[in-house]
Amino acid sequence: MGNCFCPKSEAAGVELREEQPVDGREKRPAHTFTNGAVYTGEWVNDSRDGYGTQNWPDGAVYEGQWKDDKAHGFGKFIHTDGDIYEGQWHADKAQGDGTYYHEDGSKYTGQWHEDKQHGYGVEQWPDGAKYEGQYVAGKKEGEGRFSWDDGSSYKGEFKLNEIHGLGVYVWADGRRFEGQWQKSRMHGSGTFSWSDGRVYKGEYNNDQKHGFGEFTWPDGRKYAGQWFNAKQHGSGTYTMHCKNIWVWEVETCNASFTLLRNQFCISNKRRSRFCHAKT
Repeated sequence: MGNCFCPKSEAAGVELREEQPVDGREKRPAHTFTNGAVYTGEWVNDSRDGYGTQNWPDGAVYEGQWKDDKAHGFGKFIHTDGDIYEGQWHADKAQGDGTYYHEDGSKYTGQWHEDKQHGYGVEQWPDGAKYEGQYVAGKKEGEGRFSWDDGSSYKGEFKLNEIHGLGVYVWADGRRFEGQWQKSRMHGSGTFSWSDGRVYKGEYNNDQKHGFGEFTWPDGRKYAGQWFNAKQHGSGTYTMHCKNIWVWEVETCNASFTLLRNQFCISNKRRSRFCHAKT
C-alpha cells in the first residue's frame, strides 16, 4: 500500500466521519509506509477504510474518507504548492462536486469526473474575471458565460477552452457582436453594432469583414456589397440618406467610407487556468 492519488484540498473544519459503523473497521496507531508517507485513521483488515489522514514527505496531505485503500467519499487534499481540492472522491480521483483553490486566489467550484472539471462549474479569478458554464474533460466546452474585469462579457458556445460556435460578445465601450465564432475569432455570419448606431451585418473571416455584408450609418447611409479583409472590395451599392445611389466594382476602396477595422482581442483570462496537478 503505497502513496497513490494526487488531489488537493482546503482545511475547512468539515466533519467527515460516516454516521454508520462498518463491521471490522478499527482505528489504529499511525502507520508509516516504505515511501515515508504516514497514515493515521481507520482500517478494515489491511486497507485504509473510513476516516483518516495521510501525510507525505513532500508536505502533501489528504484528510477525509477512504474505502478499499483509496480516497473515496468526501475529503480534502493539500498539494505541496498550496493548491487545495475539497470535495467528492471516487477511487483516488476527484469525482462529483468539489472546489479547487489555487494558491494565487483563483478557484473552480463545480462538477468533476476522473480528476477533471466535467459538467457545470464556476471559475473565478482574483481580478474579478469569471466563467460560468459547461466543461468537458477539463476544458470549457458547451454553453457558458465569461465576464472580464473590464466589464466586457461573452455568452454562448465554447469548445476546447476557446470561444467557438454561436455567441454574443459585448465590449465595455458598448460594441456588440452576435454571430458565429471560430477559435475565439469572429468567423462566419454575424452582426456587429457600435454604441453610436453604426451596424454591420454580414460575413466575417478571421475577425475581418470578408464576403458579403451590409454596413449602415446612423444618418441613413448604407453600403451593401462585397468585402475583403475589412474593406469594401468588389461589387457593391452605396446609398446616401437622400436616396442617391452609387454602384461600383473596385479592387480596393479606401476613400471616405473606409470603416473602422474591428480590433477583437480576448484576454488570456479566457484560457483555462486549471491544471489538476499530480503529486
